[in-house]
Amino acid sequence: MGIGKTGQILLADIGGTNARFALSQRDGDQTGPIDYVKVADFPTVREAIVDVLARKSGGEPPRRAVLAVAGPVTNNRCVMTNSPWVIDGNELQPALGFGSVHVLNDFEVVAWSLPALQPADLIPLGGQDGLPGEPLLVVGPGTGFGVSCLVERHGARLAVVTEAGHATLPAENEREERVIACLRRRLGHVSIERGALSGSGLQSLYEALAEVDGAQVPQRDAAAITKAALDGSCAHSRATLEMFCATLGSVAGNLAVTFGARGGVYIAGGIVPRFPEFLAASAFRARFEAKGRFQDYLRNIPTRLVTRPDASFLGLKMFADHNPD
Repeated sequence: MGIGKTGQILLADIGGTNARFALSQRDGDQTGPIDYVKVADFPTVREAIVDVLARKSGGEPPRRAVLAVAGPVTNNRCVMTNSPWVIDGNELQPALGFGSVHVLNDFEVVAWSLPALQPADLIPLGGQDGLPGEPLLVVGPGTGFGVSCLVERHGARLAVVTEAGHATLPAENEREERVIACLRRRLGHVSIERGALSGSGLQSLYEALAEVDGAQVPQRDAAAITKAALDGSCAHSRATLEMFCATLGSVAGNLAVTFGARGGVYIAGGIVPRFPEFLAASAFRARFEAKGRFQDYLRNIPTRLVTRPDASFLGLKMFADHNPD
């Protein structure tokens, strides 16, 4: 394969189970249809890409690729946690005839999408309009807890990738302190991710809250806890989801003042878009602003829920356009 001379760019969002691919033009706004691939069907990412391009590219490879991966990226390389794939941009580039391959963390890509999101892609959750040019923060409870911040200075943009999910879970009142003490006995260090703001964290919160309250409750995973909370069939599940939302507000507020994210704070990830009305009616926003003397600072920062399902492809395209080779 020779290096593609077309303006096409291969975009990919690669998870542990599924990978999604699309082709985009360098100077156009449109991204082509998304091709879904099961990771288990291909031994390597290279073989998956070859298969996709054989069906999509018309015989000539794109000139470059931007790949989002669900895992940590070091030196343009990611060893996937939940699949055998190793995504190494420096190996894929010559092997597939690309001019360049960029490998980005998936939450870094979500951060890149933020300036391009439209009102139809978002549900407002309080605050003002945000200050133009100021940092934009995205947090996302899902399988883990992702955090990334998009910073713009003098026309250059940088997405700061963090491991904030592994910071210590804060408590805002005595009840939460008792829950965290219970979690500490079980887990040792109680991180934001393991203690509350992820799928497994929601389950841990449910179990610890039951112990604190002396309640006998059935074993439930995160999906069952959320369902029982929303349909009103379990008061304990509802109390757990309320604490989850309140904690999300506190953590998001902490990160907003940490990054100076006066452009706005966005909630993404796989969990919260399932219950936007519940989140809006919860203590989320009050806890986001509850920072003592800095309450006015937080009050001006907008919080928004990202509902656009292909936001990652928007971010991939934004990165590609902002970083031409």
